[in-house]
Amino acid sequence: MKCATPLARSATCYTFTVIHGTRIGIAVAAFMIAASALMNGSDQASKQTPDPAKTIAHLLEQHYHNARTLRAVFLQRYSEGPKDARIESGTVFFRRPGQMRWEYDSPEQKLFLVDGKTVWFYVPYDHTVTRAPVRESSDWRTPLALLTGKVELSRLCSRVDLTEQKGLPPNHVILRCLPKGEKKTPPHTGASQPETGIPGDVDFTEVLLEVDKSSGELARIEIRQPGGLELEYRFGNWQEDPPLPDAMFRFQVPPGVAIVDAVPPVSGGQ
Repeated sequence: MKCATPLARSATCYTFTVIHGTRIGIAVAAFMIAASALMNGSDQASKQTPDPAKTIAHLLEQHYHNARTLRAVFLQRYSEGPKDARIESGTVFFRRPGQMRWEYDSPEQKLFLVDGKTVWFYVPYDHTVTRAPVRESSDWRTPLALLTGKVELSRLCSRVDLTEQKGLPPNHVILRCLPKGEKKTPPHTGASQPETGIPGDVDFTEVLLEVDKSSGELARIEIRQPGGLELEYRFGNWQEDPPLPDAMFRFQVPPGVAIVDAVPPVSGGQ
């Protein structure tokens, strides 16, 4: 299944799009925010006055809570202020625990793979593959492995609320997460920042999650960074528990391809 231009023209393009721009060296990783929500459902709901944002976050968590594997088409866009956005598309696969595979089809073939311990980024045209330990990778896709269930949304966000946004489809709402990683250590103490489970640097102002409140399905994630940098992922055609063989999450270095050990922070290449 490909998420190429014809897909983008369809009536459901809104759900199929995921905007991305691959950049080796961008400090990111706060993305766990979104994915952590997906496969790490909270088992207890507050019995007090319902908080609308917490209700939607819980719905999002529970929607993916029981899935062992996931598959979706995606379309990504990365933009730097007024500059033209870079758009890429393909198919993504998730599997517990902590594995993911991004197969890019357009505009060029690429592979971004997380096997649970190591991040691999392979561009056939370059004849090189970049690798790094998951904990040292700051690529925005790495935290999405949270869809395979490792971190809770409440551990990643200092606050979660609902925010308005024009042009949303019916029944869609926007959750805004303000990451704990934004907090700075008070100047009068030498205490380190709290452990959040986020690899790499956390350098962003907010993360927006678009959720279908009728089902809890994730439609979009948008990461906003200082300086007008924006990274957006749109998903569609979610499938739960498709059969995914072990080999899909093991990277076999092709003959003649050089391995480059990345120096952190690592962002999966462009």
